[in-house]
Amino acid sequence: MQRGVWVWLLFAVLVCPGWSQTSMAKVKNSAMRSGTSDHSAPADKQTQPTTPMEHDGNLWRCLSGYGECDHSAMTAQESKEVQTMEQRRNALACETTIGVCDKSLLTPEEAGKVLKLEELQNRLKCETGVATCDDSMLSPSEAANVHAFEIERNRLACLSGQEPCDKALLTLPEAKEVAGIERNKNFLACKTGLGYCDNSLLTFSEAKQIAQANSLRNAPGDKSE
Repeated sequence: MQRGVWVWLLFAVLVCPGWSQTSMAKVKNSAMRSGTSDHSAPADKQTQPTTPMEHDGNLWRCLSGYGECDHSAMTAQESKEVQTMEQRRNALACETTIGVCDKSLLTPEEAGKVLKLEELQNRLKCETGVATCDDSMLSPSEAANVHAFEIERNRLACLSGQEPCDKALLTLPEAKEVAGIERNKNFLACKTGLGYCDNSLLTFSEAKQIAQANSLRNAPGDKSE
């Protein structure tokens, strides 16, 4: 339809040379008002107004930290409140190691607290023998305490027959006690047939007792009818 209007205008100008430009402009304006103007140019994008319900839902998500939060849909006061809540949630995540912690968002005071907690957590890991212990974070006195805990854990492991047991860390009395426990356990294993038996650890007397026990165990018993 737009093309037909312009063709008609051109025809009018050629047929009626005396037709004024003012008349032509009036026809053009009339065509634009009638909906025949050029709509090919892109119109400015207009953001649809957010409903009160959608606004409140977005504000709830932003304040609670659940779901997607649109910061652009809030007032200045609401944005300030949300920023405060996000700051607190991040500090909590850093201090408890639960959730996502962004240390770049911490205040100097919060960063100091988090550093002390990390040092404390690392010291406890080292004292309890957790593999993620970082010895480089320990002070000399803390390192000495951690070493004492390592010695104690090793002593208990060796005396109870648990692994890992480093006998090189045992004192001479402790090493003798552990050796006596191991010999006795080995003797019982050989005598009962339970567990691993190392005959090389048996004394002559123990080997004789085990041989007698084996003879009695293997001897044919009386068969009652």
